[in-house]
Amino acid sequence: MCRRSSGEHMDRIDRAILRVLQEDARIPMVELARRVNLTKTPCADRVRKLEAAGIIRGYRADLDPAALDADHVVIVQVVLAGTTADELEAFNAAVRRVPQVQSCHMIAGDFDYLLKVRTRDIAEYRRLLGDVISRLPHVQQTHTYVVMEAVKDANTLPVPA
Repeated sequence: MCRRSSGEHMDRIDRAILRVLQEDARIPMVELARRVNLTKTPCADRVRKLEAAGIIRGYRADLDPAALDADHVVIVQVVLAGTTADELEAFNAAVRRVPQVQSCHMIAGDFDYLLKVRTRDIAEYRRLLGDVISRLPHVQQTHTYVVMEAVKDANTLPVPA
């Protein structure tokens, strides 16, 4: 059974609410309640509790990257010159300020970070690489992989039944 951050257990109805809200966060509360077999008030109470527990962190719009000239995707491996706590924090803070970096993950392995970067085209990425990414604190080396097709690019989490 899943646990809420406050120590309470989530039941199947809480998990059903999460699944539905990941599909459509703008669903009217009456419809959400119907889909999880509750009435409106208890359903709204559960959503508020999930929000208060930090399980639901917010609601966002799903934007079309092509419409925003950001449909060119590259994956970048980053090797740092050093990995002291100060060096890692300096890199982390700097990479958070680069809007084209959609995600940044610290990796255990042959390199230190894996970035997902969105730009208009390869020329814009090349400028970003030379002017920004390669100049982030402590970057020693990068390897770029151009994404040819996004087979799956979900922004949802698996919620157990």
